[in-house]
Amino acid sequence: MRSLSEPCLLWFTKGQGRITISGVTRGYTAHNAVFIPAGVMHAFEAGAQVFGSAVFFGRNSSVVLPKASLHLRIRDVHPQQEINVLLDSLSRELESDIPAHDRATEAYAGLIGVWLERQARKADVIEAPRPDATRRLVARYTALLERNFRTGMGVSDFAAALGVTSTHLTRCCNTACGRPASALLQDRRIFEARKLLAETKIPVGKIAEQLGFNSPAYFTRAFQHLTGKSPTAFRRAG
Repeated sequence: MRSLSEPCLLWFTKGQGRITISGVTRGYTAHNAVFIPAGVMHAFEAGAQVFGSAVFFGRNSSVVLPKASLHLRIRDVHPQQEINVLLDSLSRELESDIPAHDRATEAYAGLIGVWLERQARKADVIEAPRPDATRRLVARYTALLERNFRTGMGVSDFAAALGVTSTHLTRCCNTACGRPASALLQDRRIFEARKLLAETKIPVGKIAEQLGFNSPAYFTRAFQHLTGKSPTAFRRAG
């Protein structure tokens, strides 16, 4: 489970798997486009047979993009070819140092935004299951989790804040995405830990404190359980 500070488009061209957005899990296949706004918690499986592209639009991009997440099935060959050409062109500009490549990059990103808007109107929109009480609760939980996963709150604290029992919250999470509430929370914290270990020099003990773990030892056990490496070994390998 993760959240990005910038909007992201995932374009899958091969393979299949599952993707979880705001606590609801559904399948994806080749020629699926998934748009995820900034700040929306999500996760997806990417096995050995999965291939595709990810476009990160930046925190301050002027590109016009959807306000809500989208999951589109692109059946027609022409729009499939169109997005592939746009992605190839964007990639070339990003790797180029010729004059005006930065403006060209922004222009291609804008065209991808246009493509996404047009496809949202005519492609098959893969809807999440009907937002019944269970899925509405899980969506509220994931939004609250995203805001507070660093505070040390446990599942019982989140459940109390949502006005339900932890047993009920866990049952709803299992129904909506096949994982208990505790797994979503721990996964989100460990993903953030991986980022901090890879991208900063903050001491391991300080990272544990920042992410609300009771002690560095507990953080180390939780990290090793999910990643197979201690925090120190993970940082050293990076």
